Amino acid sequence: MVDRFFIAGNIVDVLNSCIYAAEVEISQGKIASITKRNVPYSEFIIPGLIDSHVHVESSMLIPSEFARIAATHGTVATVSDPHEIANVLGTAGIDYMIENGRTVPFKFFFGASSCVPATGFETAGASIDAAQIDALLKRDEIKYLSEMMNYPGVINGDPDVVAKIAAAQRCGKPIDGHAPGLRGSLCEEYVKMGITTDHECLCIDEALEKISYGMKILIREGSAARNFDALSPLIEGHFHDVMFCTDDIHPDALMRGHINLMVKRALRDGYDIMKVLRCACVNPVLHYGLDVGLLQVGDAADFAVIDGPESFNIIKTYVNGRLIAENGVPLIAHVPYEAVNKFNAAPKTMRDFLIPELSGTLNVIGVTDGQLITDKRQGRANVLDGNLVSNIGDDILKIAVVNRYEKNAPPAVGFIQGFGLKDGAVASSISHDSHNIVAVGVTDSSLCEAVNLIIEHGGGICAVVKDEKKILPLPVAGLMSTGDGFEIAQCYAELNEFAIKLGSSLRAPFMTLSFMALLVIPHLKLSDKGLFDSDTFQFTGLYQERDIILTPE
Repeated sequence: MVDRFFIAGNIVDVLNSCIYAAEVEISQGKIASITKRNVPYSEFIIPGLIDSHVHVESSMLIPSEFARIAATHGTVATVSDPHEIANVLGTAGIDYMIENGRTVPFKFFFGASSCVPATGFETAGASIDAAQIDALLKRDEIKYLSEMMNYPGVINGDPDVVAKIAAAQRCGKPIDGHAPGLRGSLCEEYVKMGITTDHECLCIDEALEKISYGMKILIREGSAARNFDALSPLIEGHFHDVMFCTDDIHPDALMRGHINLMVKRALRDGYDIMKVLRCACVNPVLHYGLDVGLLQVGDAADFAVIDGPESFNIIKTYVNGRLIAENGVPLIAHVPYEAVNKFNAAPKTMRDFLIPELSGTLNVIGVTDGQLITDKRQGRANVLDGNLVSNIGDDILKIAVVNRYEKNAPPAVGFIQGFGLKDGAVASSISHDSHNIVAVGVTDSSLCEAVNLIIEHGGGICAVVKDEKKILPLPVAGLMSTGDGFEIAQCYAELNEFAIKLGSSLRAPFMTLSFMALLVIPHLKLSDKGLFDSDTFQFTGLYQERDIILTPE
């Protein structure tokens, strides 16, 4: 890194809501001076973009590789919840993310994952209690208490939940929320406990209500959940209370763009650039107390150079005065890094996925493209040799979740509608929140084959049909690859396209698949222990009429 240099352009000073031509002096990674010039510059200098809530693991890239791609889009920092790897490896997983992130010139700000395991209704690989949360929050590199998904526990005063919140408050660190659809007095109680953000709002009215209680609202555009259209009107009148995030973004989507795409979209929709960049750059710094510069003298030299506000094409990205990307090419080197994992499942047989026929209408998980929320639907499966099998005509396919932490645990099996497969099966060890193996298949044999392919590689995403098998191995906790990020993005794109060729009508089949075991999102999901009703927060029967209520072991 050059110790001292100058860069000139039109400064987009968001804090003071003005744009002016100037020359910026960078010294020792900080902005030493800004001198106004009466010169017509063609390029604009903006504060670096920040993803205010992201699970880096969902990109299937370790932090150092995520940084290489994100930097090409003007991103200089992320507020990262290591919740996924924490549910597999515990605090060791959080340490892994922090240590790998330090190997590159990019600003990762990690939180203490508050819900490990997310619920007691699934098998996770680890547990993080209140004492461990307290120890994490005392560390300087841990900036906040990550999303508190157990909102019933917050509202009802669960002792473990309250202790974790109290630890964050003692350390003076913000507490992220996660409460889709929570409204009224219950929401108010949730916020009063110290919850400061939400990235799960379902509509503008919900967001406005939460803002009225004092929450910051994160507008999310990820690979599965997208809320920009519903929530972008907040930018106009509530830009002080809004941030931008992706939450979960797959590698092919990250290749195409990051927070810059949300900024472009907002500018095209006519929102003022100062309000938009307030959401994209300034608010995360102020809310989380991040060490990220905002183009003021004395700040860290974290900024991006664009061709103009109209097109908003990223030309260069700087972190601490170091040029880390230019014209879409990362200047961060690939860092070889070791893999860590926890994968104990033994291969399954087709018999493990059989469901004996009983009379009655089935409870079926209903999928909507672009949404994490699922419906409670009813339908019927086909019958073969006395066992229930997929009903392709009604798009009712078999879904299974396999415990990956125990060698011989039996799979949980149910039915799902909306996936659209006409042949074969897809499977993944990315399965929020506990990251057991989740698979959807047209036949029991293809379902079994896909699950066993994941087990054979110790994690990954795959698709199988007849004699053709494709897999992207993910040796880091069954979530991430240590390979080159651009190559992984290409492999993922090809695998996603293969799944679509099998008939899936979903834009991102593997991203949607990864949320089918996410019990904290309504309405009907499948854990490794059985079909789960997220509204009543208890297990439910496969058959609607029988309405068998199960209890976890």
